[in-house]
Amino acid sequence: MDISDNQEDFSQDELSQDDLYEHHGFTASKGQEPLRVDKFLMNFIENATRNKIQQAAKKGHIWVNGSIVKQNYKVKAGDEVKVMFEHPPYEFLLTPENIPLDIVYEDDVLLVVNKPAGMVVHPGHGNYSGTLINALVYHFENLPNNSSDRPGLVHRIDKDTSGLLVIAKTESAMTHLAQQFFEKTSEREYIALVWGNVEEDEGTIEGHIARNPKNRLQMMVFPDGSDGKEAVTHYKVIERLGYVTLVSCKLETGRTHQIRVHMKYIGHTLFNDERYGGDKILKGTTFTKYKQFVENAFKALPRQALHAKTLGFEHPVTGKFMRFDSELPEDMVNGIEKWRGYAKHHES
Repeated sequence: MDISDNQEDFSQDELSQDDLYEHHGFTASKGQEPLRVDKFLMNFIENATRNKIQQAAKKGHIWVNGSIVKQNYKVKAGDEVKVMFEHPPYEFLLTPENIPLDIVYEDDVLLVVNKPAGMVVHPGHGNYSGTLINALVYHFENLPNNSSDRPGLVHRIDKDTSGLLVIAKTESAMTHLAQQFFEKTSEREYIALVWGNVEEDEGTIEGHIARNPKNRLQMMVFPDGSDGKEAVTHYKVIERLGYVTLVSCKLETGRTHQIRVHMKYIGHTLFNDERYGGDKILKGTTFTKYKQFVENAFKALPRQALHAKTLGFEHPVTGKFMRFDSELPEDMVNGIEKWRGYAKHHES
């Protein structure tokens, strides 16, 4: 289907991209089979309803390869799909919010914060307030923007992952720190509770990571390197707890959902990771008592069991290597203790 055959009859004013702001932009992957653009966008945009996407299409807000399309346009491999509106994206209309920050360290050029689980790092679709960025722009003036126009942000962790983040307060610190992450000289250790008994005491997981073409809210491993970016995770078993294992994961690269995707790839999905299926009983018995125990463990640890525990980097000014460590948050301690008790009971 040619795009020109699929355009609505919009006025020339509405057809001008110069007056519009891009809210979402996606490129269809090489393996994309023809799919209606409304269904395609639902796979990409979290919290979006089909009705909202269809309304956007009716108003001429969906563009493919530079032209407006109807909702039934079939997206093909290589298509550039954009959602355009007359107002700037809400995530760039940053509202300072007086949200307390757990600051582990601060000086003139940077700070290290311990982010709680449940806090989104930066505003995005469906999360326009209550984020770490909203808190940062309240507490600090003139934070430098990163390449994605996020004030102060050098790296990020997922909403339901807790732990340490370094924030740049100056342009030079942003550049210096970002270079360290790019060159893989920063140090990042995460603690994860995963399903199953991880057989090897330690190992390395390698495999390119890109979006799952069948579920765009998930990432997946492409072991042949046909898609995505290189990703390397080094893991070490800390404690075996029967049907789950406590592991340390050190990142060599920093891809979206890297630990969550890599651990699932080797058969050890993170405990209570809803997006990747870890919120179901993946290992264990069929006894009702066991099911009740796992439900209680889910309640004690109501999110993916992942904490960014250690963060190390070279200070942008002094050149000194700094390493920060954080305690496991209460919910992870509670979840681990439940499994520890279960494992001891069944060993005896």
